[in-house]
Formats: sequence, structure tokens, C-alpha cells
Amino acid sequence: MNTRPALDVSQLPAYVFGPRGLMWWGTMGIVAIEGTMFVILMTAYFYVRLYVPEWPPNLPPPDLFYGTVNTLVLLMSAVPNQWVKRAATRQDLHAVRLGLLTCLAFAAAFLVLRAYELTALNCSWDTNTYGSAVWMLLGFHTFHLVTDALDTVALTALMFTRRIEGQRFVDVSENADYWYFVVGVWMPVYGVIYLAPRLL
Repeated sequence: MNTRPALDVSQLPAYVFGPRGLMWWGTMGIVAIEGTMFVILMTAYFYVRLYVPEWPPNLPPPDLFYGTVNTLVLLMSAVPNQWVKRAATRQDLHAVRLGLLTCLAFAAAFLVLRAYELTALNCSWDTNTYGSAVWMLLGFHTFHLVTDALDTVALTALMFTRRIEGQRFVDVSENADYWYFVVGVWMPVYGVIYLAPRLL
């Protein structure tokens, strides 16, 4: 009987960053699923548009101010997001703590502006089909903002505890990747909600 020696894996790391880790693949899976939902919602918006001669129907298009300011805030949030991602990869606890607090400030600013943005849409969710499509897109994006902000709050609290495990830095890195998705998906959503009614 030929017996091979047992493979010693005791020296392998307990956590890894990027595509070598299961957490990264899980994050990318969520991004793929949620990205598909945004595509479906935007497709529904344009499908409805095909059958309505005046767009938006009997309404002015949404005011550009709050949506545009929010877009600028969201784009600027990518800077501290990248900073905290790099700090997490270096496992620099002080920089991660500061970066997470900065990211939370940007998320809070965006959510406050989003509240004002909802008042400037010139329609309600039940005004007509156009209103429903706009509110569904904006609501779905807001849901992602809120969930990522809550995740950042939880990670920030964990990073200020006495017991910091290496896996927490991976969690911060993956949270940063998800924020990139939230920022990236906003650009076509902004185009659909604010530019499409003016151009189509």
C-alpha cells in the first residue's frame, strides 16, 4: 500500500486579498447580479419610452442641480475609497480607520443630498409609469447606498475594537470594491434619469 505523506498547509495564510480569496468572488457575484437588475430596470424605462409620445409625459424633466451635485460627490468619494483600499491591503490600521471615517462622511453627504434629490424629480412614484420607472431606479440605487453605508459603519466599528483580525482588512478591501460598483452604476442611472428626458 502506497501512502503519501499528508500535505502540510499550516503555513498557508488564513486570508488573502483579491481574486485568490472567496470574499472577492462573492463580491463580484453580487455585483454581477445587482448590475443585471440595473440593466433590467433601465431597459424597462426605455421600453415604456417607446410607447409614450411625450417624454416625460405631461411633466418637466427632473431638476439637474441635486442630481449633478450628488454625482460630483459620488465621484469624489472614489478618492478616499481607493485610499482606504490600499491602506487595507497594507494592513495599516490607522490609515484604514481614518479612511473609513472619511468614506462615511461622503456616504452621509450623498444620502442627505439624495433626500433633496427626491424632491426635485417633479413626479411621485405613483404619478404615472414614467414616475414609477424613475423612482424604482433611484430607489434601487439608494438601497445600495444605504446598505453599503451600513456595512461601512459596521466595519468602522470593528476596526476600532481592540481585537483586529487580518480578515477584517480583507472585508474593508471588498467593501471598497463594492463602493466602486455603487459609484460606477450611478453614471448610467444618472444618464437615464436626468439626460434621457432632455435628449430623447
